[in-house]
Amino acid sequence: MQQLSFKNRIASNYMITTALLIFVVFSVIYAIVKFSVYIRVNNDIQIEVAKHMKEIEVKENCVLLVREQQWKQIQFNKVDVSPAFIQFVDELGALVNKSPNLKQKKLTYYPDAINNELFDGKLDNISVRQIQVPLYQGTKIIGFLMVAMSLEDSKMVLNNLFVILVVAYPLILLVLFLIARFIAGKSIKPISAIIETSKVITKDNLKSRIPLPQNKDELYLLSQTINNLLDRVENAIEREKQFSSDASHELRTPLAVIKGTLEVLVRKPRNPEEYKEKIDFCITEVNRLNHLVDELLLLARFEDQKQTIKMERVSLNAIFLEVISRNTTIISEKKINCIAHFTQDFYVNTDAYLLCIIVNNILTNAIKYSKKGGTITFDIIETETRLLCSVSDQGIGIAEEDLQKIFDQFYRSKSNQHPEIKGTGLGLSIVKRLSSLLQIDLDIESQENVGTKVILSFVK
Repeated sequence: MQQLSFKNRIASNYMITTALLIFVVFSVIYAIVKFSVYIRVNNDIQIEVAKHMKEIEVKENCVLLVREQQWKQIQFNKVDVSPAFIQFVDELGALVNKSPNLKQKKLTYYPDAINNELFDGKLDNISVRQIQVPLYQGTKIIGFLMVAMSLEDSKMVLNNLFVILVVAYPLILLVLFLIARFIAGKSIKPISAIIETSKVITKDNLKSRIPLPQNKDELYLLSQTINNLLDRVENAIEREKQFSSDASHELRTPLAVIKGTLEVLVRKPRNPEEYKEKIDFCITEVNRLNHLVDELLLLARFEDQKQTIKMERVSLNAIFLEVISRNTTIISEKKINCIAHFTQDFYVNTDAYLLCIIVNNILTNAIKYSKKGGTITFDIIETETRLLCSVSDQGIGIAEEDLQKIFDQFYRSKSNQHPEIKGTGLGLSIVKRLSSLLQIDLDIESQENVGTKVILSFVK
């Protein structure tokens, strides 16, 4: 079975709800009109009963009209839209007297009918509203006053109303369905735009965006959310393309250097010192290549937010001292003075292995960009809610315009001005990524030719 479109489903659901509402309204209208018609007839009958009860008297078990001839003349000459039919019967229902407008007809006596209660009856084939009022002599019923009025006009009004409502009902629903379908079509226009936009979006075309509706409703939020998602996807793919391009370049460079060096080396015989020099150079490039691959693998490994993290109670003092000890050789070569301002032992809940990588990358950067004989300072400060760990150097610093770019992969500030400083441009990208995973706030303060300060903020 073919499914209805979303637009038609909205219109159908609206129509079903409206159909039930209109049915209830039409039923109430019909009931109110019917009730009003019967109330009018009932009131007219009660008036006639009250009036005729004054026109009769009971003598010797007989019902007599006070002015019979005058009464008959009045009844004969009276012209009413809905004339009352009057009839007197004895206690057995035998006819005693009747109004002239009955002519050859007579009202039917219903012995089972409740006295003084109005009910529907028949006058030949005519529907009438009727009442039977008992006439007493003392406590004995000696006859009945029967008053009736025709319901033909009332029933004609009710029947016409019923026909009108029955005919109007499906027509109204059809019109409402068409209107609802039109309104639903306009309302879900952004959805059509989403579908059309989605059709043209490919990995090579991520520029298209969904036009936002004028009304800031749920569809506006949906369109805005999808546009934001497309922005994130486009940025991620652009970063991926840039990363692939940069990674290819960074991997190709040391390989080209090694290949070129070896090609020069084999062109002619060399003395042992030249061989050793070129081989040591190639080993250095291989080590650089290995380091680059390790960092690329590290970034890829922790790209997923759901990567398992081993949280434990870790001593910050021990982490910093371990990282300093690990880099003792290069620290000694550059004659850098490392000062740790630790007033007490500080502990945080984090992943010790990942925190070591973060601190190690920060320290190696500080060593790399520090001047020979410079100073690197380690501080841990405790506040009411946080532990602030900082690593400060007296190196070349970072330009203000570069501070927002230093976390980009393969970006190296002033790398062209200092070719002697080797690096991959991935260290701070790894720091940023791992800090985000461990929910560590990362901040960098720097001033050119003065130094750089990296601050790690831990929640206590």
